[in-house]
Amino acid sequence: METPSQSQSSTVSDEGQILLPEAIREHLKLQPGSRVEFVIDASGEVKLLPLNYPVTRLAGILYRADHPPVSMEEMDQAIQEHLNAGSWR
Repeated sequence: METPSQSQSSTVSDEGQILLPEAIREHLKLQPGSRVEFVIDASGEVKLLPLNYPVTRLAGILYRADHPPVSMEEMDQAIQEHLNAGSWR
């Protein structure tokens, strides 16, 4: 079942901090001390990801229709080529 869209807002403090609304904290199952990650996807949309979820729940969040999926072997090969080129330094 898909969760209906909801909008919540918050204000950024002088220190760059925000208070997450209670409904958002509850939805993401965040507790004091929980860690979150901010991701800017290919369309420029910012996503807030709780780091208390299994990685399988994150599948597809960075989907880009203009890029075909690649296999693990293709990823390994691209990483190795990048490392061999020395462009990581």
